[in-house]
This record gives sequence, structure tokens and C-alpha cells, in this order.
Amino acid sequence: MPKIYFRILILLVITGCSSTKNAKFDDYIFKTKSEKQAYISSYDKALKLWDIPYSEENIKTSYGTAHVIMAGPKNGKDLVLLHGMDASSTMWYPNIKPLAKNHRIYAIDFMMEPGKSTLTSKSLSSEEIVILYNEIFDHYKLKKFDIVAASRGGWIATLLTTQKGNKIDKIVLLSPAQTFKFIDKVGKTTSALMLKLFPSEKKFGKTLNTFSTHPEKISPVYKRQFYLANKYAKSNSSMLKMHPFSDEELKSITNPVLVLIGDHDVINSEESLERADKYLIKSKTQIIKDAGHFLSIDQSKIVNDAMIKFLE
Repeated sequence: MPKIYFRILILLVITGCSSTKNAKFDDYIFKTKSEKQAYISSYDKALKLWDIPYSEENIKTSYGTAHVIMAGPKNGKDLVLLHGMDASSTMWYPNIKPLAKNHRIYAIDFMMEPGKSTLTSKSLSSEEIVILYNEIFDHYKLKKFDIVAASRGGWIATLLTTQKGNKIDKIVLLSPAQTFKFIDKVGKTTSALMLKLFPSEKKFGKTLNTFSTHPEKISPVYKRQFYLANKYAKSNSSMLKMHPFSDEELKSITNPVLVLIGDHDVINSEESLERADKYLIKSKTQIIKDAGHFLSIDQSKIVNDAMIKFLE
């Protein structure tokens, strides 16, 4: 029943958020031009939190324009960053300095979520997501590169790694959503769905308290962007297509994989790590204490150290 309840709620969100679309403004994510401009302005302010040199680039793909943020030494090992749901690439501000010290960073905004990427087609299937990212990887001639991915980004990273002939080396999964199992504490995550249906500062604060053990650590600048993402962006049904990977799919991954989850995570539990340890050939798993789903912010120093040690 909890899974059915969760899916019904998502469908309600999709219906409620899409019905207000302004016919004069055709955008996959945003309902009006002014709302998109307000969001992009908040994105630019949050990106400055990276506090390191970076450049931005738009790449044409078969499905639209992919926005990529690059940083770090050009001769460093290539590292792709895949953000969490509605979080955009700016979410990496607590982690980017250590990651970019010896790596060439490529942070990609997912086309079906708020960010600077622009989807010009219908909602993407799993097969199309693979094509999309491989087009980006080929554009930059990425070979034997690493991936650090959070939440929904972790599911995408796992999907990419199950593909034969992929050019991925090491993978870090930060509380990957619906990758090893369905959402652990469905009841607690409904605050995020209610935020989509009836956005307010109060519901936003409740959602942060649910997903983070230390919401006070989140920059007010980033909070503003994340709130506008939830307030303005239309939802889509793509999350309904995210199913945990089968035993055989996980066994097909021969890459070294580090899986980190928080001890107060509402998305994953120890069962996720047990399944990762059982089926991933080269897995390393760890529970981060005093951390929630937003573990890269809750315990950034511990998470950064664990990632860097693994990627070395």
C-alpha cells in the first residue's frame, strides 16, 4: 500500500503542476517566462558559492541543449557530476573545491529538471537518457572518467554503468534514489510532494528538515534557488519510471563503486547497502553518521574525504 499511495501522490502532483501551464510560453520545465527568469537569476547567484574558477557551456544534443559547468585542471582526470532531483549542478558547492583540485569537472544539469539545460522533446525514456549522456561524453571525448552522483543522479549513473561498452571508471553514489530498493520511508517523503502541490516557505522548511539533519548548514542563497525550483517548475512522470535495478543488472557492473548513505536517510537504509555489497562486484559501502538524504551538505567534510580517498 505505501508504494501505491506514493505513486498516487506523484500523479496528483503531475496533474496539479501541469494544469497551470501558460500556453504562450512553451517550456518543458517552467510555466511562465518570468518564473524561469527568476529561477535562472537565483541559479547564477548560487553558482557563485562554488568559489573557484569555472566556465559554463551549452551543448546541442538530440533532445535539446545540455548545460555543462567545467572546473578544475584541464590535465586532471575527468569527473562527471550528476546532481539530485531539482537540485541542479549548483548543489555541489560544499564539495567542489576538493573534487576539482585534481579532477577536470563536468557538472551536467539534467534536462527534465530545473536548471539551465533545455529539453525540446517529450519526456525522455531510459534509453534516451543513455543516448543523451553518451552524446555529451562523446562531445568532450571523455574516456575512463569517474562519476559522482546524488539521489536521482545516482540512478542515472547506475543506468549508464550497466550499459555495455561504457567508458566509465569509478563511481560514487550518494544516497542513490530507487537504485537498490524503493524509497525507504515513503510516509516521511510526502512533505516533498505536498510542497510541489501547494508550495510555501513553511512546507519547504519541513521538507528540508525531513531530508537533512542539518538544514542550518544549507546556504540561504542555495535555499532560495532550491525553493524556486520546487515552486515554479512543473513536475513530470519520469520518477515513476525509476525502478530498482535487478540482480543481474547490478552484477553486470564491474566498476569500483562507493555507496554512501546517511544514517537518517529517508530514501535508503542499510538494506540498500546490503544489496550493493551482495551484487556489485567491486563495491565499498559506508553509512555517514548524523546525516540525512542531503549527506553531501550535512557532513560535507566526511563525505568529501571519503570521495577523494576512493577516487585517488
